[in-house]
Amino acid sequence: MTTLFINIKELLQIREISVLKVSGAEMAILPSLKNAYLVVENDIITGFGSMDNLPKIAADTIIDATGKMILPTWCDSHTHLVYAGNREQEFVDRINGMTYEEIANRGGGILNSAQKLNETSEAEIFNQSKVRLQEIMRLGTGAVEIKSGYGLTVDGELKMLRVIQQLAAQFPITIKATFLGAHAFPLEYKNNRKGYIDLIINEMLPRIAQDNLADFIDVFCEKGYFTVAETEEIMQAGIQFGLQPKIHVNQFHSIGGIQAGVKYNALSVDHLEILHPADIEVLKNTQTMPVALPSCSYFLSIPYTPAREMLAAGLPLALATDYNPGSTPSGNMNFVVATACIKMKMTPEEAINAATINGAYAMGLSETHGSITIGKKANFILTKPIASYYQLPYAFGSNLIDTVFIAGQRIK
Repeated sequence: MTTLFINIKELLQIREISVLKVSGAEMAILPSLKNAYLVVENDIITGFGSMDNLPKIAADTIIDATGKMILPTWCDSHTHLVYAGNREQEFVDRINGMTYEEIANRGGGILNSAQKLNETSEAEIFNQSKVRLQEIMRLGTGAVEIKSGYGLTVDGELKMLRVIQQLAAQFPITIKATFLGAHAFPLEYKNNRKGYIDLIINEMLPRIAQDNLADFIDVFCEKGYFTVAETEEIMQAGIQFGLQPKIHVNQFHSIGGIQAGVKYNALSVDHLEILHPADIEVLKNTQTMPVALPSCSYFLSIPYTPAREMLAAGLPLALATDYNPGSTPSGNMNFVVATACIKMKMTPEEAINAATINGAYAMGLSETHGSITIGKKANFILTKPIASYYQLPYAFGSNLIDTVFIAGQRIK
């Protein structure tokens, strides 16, 4: 099945030679081609170029994109999309003056979600989660990482990871699974932290590895959650079971989590709302991708990741949603890109790079996703007629997507 797109106003993020990521000043460059064509065979991009040089192509379907643009689908490298119920009451509690940490200390937050998840059947969790997944696909996300972490028991964590596995099997979107058993300490282990860490290492990890349920391991390294030493112990164990680390760090405090992530070759360090010069320095010349989550900052009214300082230091940066019921109940990457421009002062070029090629890198998917490159997955967004791609973050409340294609399939 060959599909030919013609008269594309502008084809964005074209990379004739595939790159794994872009950093620093490179992030301000978004390669594009005006008045372009694009060729897709089944689920793979097989050609593109200027309409002036359009060869004869025996296409099964021709789509006229006059006035419209095409760019790669978003690569959302940090979500907690699989969960049960919601935390609407906590939203109101914050409006009334409680902080995220105060809510957590009274048994809310992550522990609230864990209770709901363990009380909900696997089938029902799947049904709730697939609705969210279908929504983000329609919003232009073509690859997504989904974490466990709302089970906090052996059965609960395995249940979540099986749901993620089922979603990956039933939908064309590429899904990476992350084991986040170290999301919080369950109440019954509040005074036995070592006992819960032993449960993660000696019971959860062997079962996850045996059933091949995860690609990565994550830890919430933060005051009141897991210390740096505990994070390192859990990362080491995950690595022994073949899981590369991706860790939560510097959401509320800088306690050395970034340094630990770099030490153990974490694929990404995520959140980074509180960032000191020493944190930026340690990330230089590493293979670890910093990931910002601006919707979380928006929803919790906490600082935004200091993108300008990071890019000035030559670092790469990815953007993701942090989609979860407590601090970011939205998987809309379009809003993330707009918020990064508006609140983090990223240029549209930088934000699109961060949400495509760098997002792909933060999931280990750069070779197949994140750019318009021959041989990569046919994952792209066809916009409505727009004046320029600046309109994508500028018109932040408008839906400017005409059609989403994932693995060559039109998403409805």
